[in-house]
Amino acid sequence: MLCMKSHLVYLSLFISCLLSCQEMETPSDFKMPGDHIIAGLFPIHSVLEEVKGRPEVPLCERSEAFNGHGYHLFQAMRYAIEEINNSSSLLPNITLGYELYDVCSKSANVYATLSILSQPRSNHVQIPENFFSYYPKAVAVIGPSSSEMTSVTATLLSALLIPQISYAASSMTFSEKQQYPSFLRMIPSDKLQVQTIVMLLKEFGWSWISVIGSDNDYGLQGVQMLEEFITEEDICIAHKDVVPISAQAHDSAMQDMILSLTKFGAEVVVVFCTRNQAHIFFEAVLLGNVTDKVWIATEDWSISSYITQVPGISRIGTVIGVAIPQREILGIKEFEKAYTQAKKTSEPSAEPAQDGHHQICNQHLSFTTDIDTEMSTFSMNSAYNAYAAVYAVAHGLHQLLGCPSGVCTKGKIYPWQLLEEVKKVDFMLHGNPVSFNENGDPLSGYDIIAWDWNGPNWTFKIIGASTWFPVHMEIDGTKIRWHRGKKQVPRSVCSEECPAGEARSVVGLHHCCFECVPCPAGTFVNSSDQYVCHRCKKEEWSPVGSQMCFNRTTQFLAWHHPVSLVLMGANTLLLLLLAGVASLFAQHLNTPVVRSAGGRMCFLMLGSLAGAGCSPYCFFGEPTPLTCLLRQSLFALGFAIFLSCLTIRSFQLVVIFKLSAKMPTLYRSWVQNHGPKIFVVMSSTIQLLICITWLVAWTPKPTKEYKRFPELVVLECSKGASPGYLLSILYTWLLSVSCFACSYVGKDLPENYNEAKCITFSLLLYFISWIGLATASTVYYGKYLPAINALVILSSLGGVFSGYFLPKCYVILCRPDLNTTEYFQASIQDYTQRCSSP
Repeated sequence: MLCMKSHLVYLSLFISCLLSCQEMETPSDFKMPGDHIIAGLFPIHSVLEEVKGRPEVPLCERSEAFNGHGYHLFQAMRYAIEEINNSSSLLPNITLGYELYDVCSKSANVYATLSILSQPRSNHVQIPENFFSYYPKAVAVIGPSSSEMTSVTATLLSALLIPQISYAASSMTFSEKQQYPSFLRMIPSDKLQVQTIVMLLKEFGWSWISVIGSDNDYGLQGVQMLEEFITEEDICIAHKDVVPISAQAHDSAMQDMILSLTKFGAEVVVVFCTRNQAHIFFEAVLLGNVTDKVWIATEDWSISSYITQVPGISRIGTVIGVAIPQREILGIKEFEKAYTQAKKTSEPSAEPAQDGHHQICNQHLSFTTDIDTEMSTFSMNSAYNAYAAVYAVAHGLHQLLGCPSGVCTKGKIYPWQLLEEVKKVDFMLHGNPVSFNENGDPLSGYDIIAWDWNGPNWTFKIIGASTWFPVHMEIDGTKIRWHRGKKQVPRSVCSEECPAGEARSVVGLHHCCFECVPCPAGTFVNSSDQYVCHRCKKEEWSPVGSQMCFNRTTQFLAWHHPVSLVLMGANTLLLLLLAGVASLFAQHLNTPVVRSAGGRMCFLMLGSLAGAGCSPYCFFGEPTPLTCLLRQSLFALGFAIFLSCLTIRSFQLVVIFKLSAKMPTLYRSWVQNHGPKIFVVMSSTIQLLICITWLVAWTPKPTKEYKRFPELVVLECSKGASPGYLLSILYTWLLSVSCFACSYVGKDLPENYNEAKCITFSLLLYFISWIGLATASTVYYGKYLPAINALVILSSLGGVFSGYFLPKCYVILCRPDLNTTEYFQASIQDYTQRCSSP
C-alpha cells in the first residue's frame, strides 16, 4: 500500500484542474447511466501536441483530425454493452452504463483519468484513508490506446486498484504487477512480439539487420528488448536509428537515416514504430529510393491501411510482420451503419461549453454528422479487443454479483473486488478463449502476415502464427512472394557461413562479421559455438578442419599378432636350446671341454641366460604392472650374471696360463680365497642393487601415451629411459668391455682355451643390437617398438649363447676325439713350448 500512496502524490497535482471545470450535460453518445459504470478511453480525434504556456485540455472535436480507427473502438464498446444489457444469461437484471472519453492528447487522457477517479456526482478526488472503501465513477476502465498514455492512466488507477483492461498497450512494462497491480490487457506483450520477430529472423537465416524505432515508449522499449533478445542469438544489428515524433519525410535527419540504412548493407529492416512514425519513415524511404529490402513490421502497423496508403509503398520490397489474430465482431458493421444513419437525420449538437479562459473542461462531445468510414481488418482486430475487454469485465461482475445463481445481487461494489474476479475470468467469446495469466496478459499469440500486391490493390496473407507457453512459431514460407523472385529468399548476412570444420574469427565489432579459419588437428567446431575450435577429449582425435572428434584406437602388440608369435617362437626355441645344453653339459660334466668352459659355473651361466630369456615374453600383450617391472629388469640382471661369469672365466684362464708361474703367491691366494665366486657374487649383487633402486625410484607402470599419434592411444610402460634403466645398461656394457678385454688378453692361449674370436663376435652382436635399439627408439614410436626390444634381447642372448656354448657342444657331439685329457695336455705342452722358446 505504500506504493499506492506514493502514486496519489502525483494524482493530487491535478485536482485543481477538476475543481475549475463545470459539470455539464453530456450527450448519450458518450454517457449512459447504469447500475455499474465502465469507462472507455478512445482516440476518436488526433491533436498535434504543442508546447503551451499553461496546462490546458485541448479541444478534441476537430472534424479534420477525425480518427476512424478510434471511432471503431468507441462503437465496439457501446455495442458490447448493448449486447450485455440485452442478454438474459449474462448479468440478468443488471444494467451496465458507460462513460466514454475522447483521449486525443496526453492532457485529454490525464483529464479523462482524473474524471474517472472522481466520485459519482462530483468533480472531486478525495484521497481516502482506506483504499478498499473508495468508490469512483467507474468500476473498470477500458483503454487507452498507446503505451505512453496507458502508463499515466495505469499508474493512477493502480493506486486505487481499479481494473484497467487495455486493448492496444503492448509494452512489457505493464506486466510488472508490483507497479501495475490492476492492469490487464487483451493484446499480447511486446515480449512475445519481439520473440516472434527473433524467431522469424532465425527462420529465414537473417543475421545482419537494421532496426528502426519510434521515439516513444513503444518504439524505444521494443528496440531495447529486441537488442536484449538477439544477444543470445547469432544475429547482429548493423544499424539502429529512431524516428523523432516531429519528423518529416524530407528532413535532413530522415534522409541521413535512409543513407545509413543503405550504407551498412543489411537487407532486412525491423521497423518497430507506431503507425504515425512508420508512415513518415516510409515516405522518407521512398524519397531515398530504397526499394529492395525486406521490412519486418510490428503489430501496430503491419496491416494498417494508413501505411499502405503511402504513395509508392508497393515498391519498397517485401513486408513481413506480426499481427493480432483476426477476430470479428458479428453485427458491429450494421450497428455502426445504423448509428451513422441516425446521426445524419438528427440535429447538429450544440457547441461545447467553455469557461471564461476558453479552456475546454469536458470532452463528452457528440460526433458531427458527416461520419463515413470503413472498418479495416486492423481496426476490426483492435475493436474486437475492446469488445472482449468489456465482456471480461461483465464476466467478472457476473461472478462477483452471484449471477450464476440466476439473480444478480444489486448494490455497491468496489473496484478491488471486481479486479480479483476479472483476473480469474475464463470464457469463450464467439469461439475465441478469453483469459489472463498471472501478469494480466492474454493467453494468445500473433499471426505472421506477408503483404501481397496485385497491381494497385493491397492485401495480406497469413503465413504462420506464434504462440507462447512455450513460445513457438509455425510458418509457411512458400506463401511469400519475394521481391527478388517467387521462391528466392533474400540473404541478409555480414559474412557467409563457414565451410564445415572451419571456425569463425570475428572481424570488427560485430560477431556476425568474421573470417573462416580451419580448426587444427585435435580440435573441432560444432554448430552450437562456431567461434571456437574446441579441443577433443584425451581419448578422441580429429583431423584438420573437423566437425567432430573420433574415438582413438587403443594400440599395443597383442599376443596373437604374427610378429609376436614369431618372436615368442624364437625365444622359446632359445630356452629349449639352453635347457638342452644344460642337459648335455650335465652328462659330460667331467670331460675336459666342460671343465675348461667353467665346469659347474656353466649351469649358472645357462640359468642366467634362461632367466634373461624370459623377459621378451613381457613385451607382448597389454602392459600390466608385473610385466612392466620385469620386461627390462629381468634381462639386465640375468645378462649381468652371465657376463660376470664369462668375465671371471676369461680372467681366470689368463691368470692360470700367464700369472700363476710369475706370481704363485697371488695365484694361490686367489684360489684359496675363492676369488671367482666372490667376483661373480659381488658383480651380480651390484647389478641387483641397481635394478632394485631403479624399480623403486623410477617404477615402470602401465600408461597411455597420447602425443605420438593423434589417432592412437599407445599402451606402454612408463619411464622406459629412466636413470636407473640407463645405469643398469651402462653397468652391463662395463661388464661386456671387461669381458672383451680379458678374452682379448688371452687370445694366444691354447686353442682349446682361446675363445677371443667367439666372445668378440658375441659381444659385437650385443653392441650392434643395443645401438640399433637406441636408434629405433628415437625415430619410431609405433606398436612394434616392444617387438624391437624383444628382438634386441633375443639377439643379445642368442649371440652370447651361440658364441660361447655352441662350439663346445659341437666338440662334445661331433668331435669326441678333441674332448680327451690327452688332447688338452698336448695343447698345453705345445703352448708351454712356444712361450719358453726365444
